Amino acid sequence: MLKTLLHKINHWRSNQTTPRNFLIYCSVLVGLLGGMAAVVLKYLVHLMEELSRHIAQQVPYHYSFLLLPALGLLLTVAYQHLVNRDHLQKGIGNILMNIKKNKANIPYDNAYAHLISSSLTVGFGGSSGLEAPIVVTGAAMGSNAARFFNLSTYEKTVLLAAGSAAGIAAVFNSPIAGVLFALEILIGEITIPTFIPLLIASATGVVVGKLLHSRQLFHLVTEGWLMTALPFYVVLGVLSGLIAVYINKVAHNLESGILKKHNRYLRAAAGGLMLGVLILLFPPLLGEGYHYLQAILNGNVEVLKEESLYADWLSDPIFMLVFIAALVMIKIVAAGITLGAGGNGGTFAPTMFTGAFLGLLLAYGVNQTGLIHLSTSNFIAVGMAGALSGVLHAPLTAIFLIAEITGGYLLFIPLMIVSAISYIISRLFNPHNMYWHALIHEKDIHPDQDYSMLNNISLQNLINKDFTALSKDMPLTDFYKILSSSTANIFAVTNSQQQLEGVIWMDEIRKQMFKVNSADAVVGDVMVKPPAIISYNQPVSSVMNVFDNMDVWQLPVVKNEKFVGFVSKSALLTQYRQVFIQQHKEADFFVKP
Repeated sequence: MLKTLLHKINHWRSNQTTPRNFLIYCSVLVGLLGGMAAVVLKYLVHLMEELSRHIAQQVPYHYSFLLLPALGLLLTVAYQHLVNRDHLQKGIGNILMNIKKNKANIPYDNAYAHLISSSLTVGFGGSSGLEAPIVVTGAAMGSNAARFFNLSTYEKTVLLAAGSAAGIAAVFNSPIAGVLFALEILIGEITIPTFIPLLIASATGVVVGKLLHSRQLFHLVTEGWLMTALPFYVVLGVLSGLIAVYINKVAHNLESGILKKHNRYLRAAAGGLMLGVLILLFPPLLGEGYHYLQAILNGNVEVLKEESLYADWLSDPIFMLVFIAALVMIKIVAAGITLGAGGNGGTFAPTMFTGAFLGLLLAYGVNQTGLIHLSTSNFIAVGMAGALSGVLHAPLTAIFLIAEITGGYLLFIPLMIVSAISYIISRLFNPHNMYWHALIHEKDIHPDQDYSMLNNISLQNLINKDFTALSKDMPLTDFYKILSSSTANIFAVTNSQQQLEGVIWMDEIRKQMFKVNSADAVVGDVMVKPPAIISYNQPVSSVMNVFDNMDVWQLPVVKNEKFVGFVSKSALLTQYRQVFIQQHKEADFFVKP
């Protein structure tokens, strides 16, 4: 039945519409799916929170802080292990990897598995966010919709990004931020033809979200900002950039896994208990923390005393400042433990939380001096944008997201200043955002388009295996006979095990042909060590870097310590040109009427 339906759709496509228009129709479909996924995720989390509250009523109050996060992590790990069979691809970094290395293909089960696993993690108190799971869910829906319609890799990438944009837009009720997130983080470039499908999907996702779940995430009524606060916004921008560097470092170290040598269930239980201790000491770390964000945005700092073991102490402004500072530093630790122990979530919400409390820390601290009064709500909202801009390296996403979800459009100038400063400082320490940083260092995947196209080329197809191997004991007179009938510019010298011992360059041999006594000389007298040796499985981007750094045009290739042939820079450039032309052919439909 599906084949018949697909045949009819393809027949209609070829006769009634253009590829560009069909992509727009698909973006509407993906927007619907992404919006519904976001609503389903919200309801699932609400269901898990109700279940966890019911369980908490059966145990002594503070013990629930210790036990529930561990239970949530154990359930998440069990689902991933026993039901999903470890097919779950966590995190936005995996989307980027699939775009670059897997032609934007994402496994089908990622379209629903994140909804279940992340709701178990966060609903039971895991200190992470739901944004990364909904981004991956939307991306999987877009990718698989494109695969169903047999679309090209380029179209598939656009629909993948459209699904992510719809998910983010529906979660935050922020269509522009959803589009900008997809452009800045996933696609990496802003073009008008790509913008249109993303905008349609994002708007569709918001409409679905508002129809089925109308609750606003944050509500902030602001009266604007004052010029006297401008120096403090600059300070907040600097602090946001530094805290973004801290977040990237801690998140990378903890998310890579804690207690790696232990069984996954033991790791989840131990990590859950560690997280429970942190939540017991700092209750605002429970779950996403949006309840506390909304309260402090409304000026209710007293909410931090709720469920605290030392509520009386928090009446002292100095102790409150220390408590807020601790939340700034510890939230990302709690998020890292949650994810490193096997939970499913993201650092998007923890980053917003950290930035919000950083803004509160600065404004609350300055206000205690009595020298000037700063709007804590404004600094909380702007702090969220600053932290997001520095961590994601996406200032436009940060500015519009916070402006949309808080209604703080009057704060555009402070949002721009803080986001820009944070972005610049973060880039000084981390040239790439947290997602690309991990991919570059762990999997040698790079965001640069030229770099990516180079890595789409197979080195094995470029190796010239038509060569004559020489022995270093071969008399030069014998080599000259080979030379007279050869057009090669480089020769390999190998031993009996086919291991490379050196090379002979034609340019060099010409200089020495009349300097060496040919009657007694052997190949070993004129061979040289190559400036570099290429590994058989070396990424082509790395090979190109070697060529550029060494200023040579041919280099030997070795596999398992044995010489297999030569690779030339000219062959590599020719293949690169073909890949470049092919990729631009796939994108032609965007610019054709």
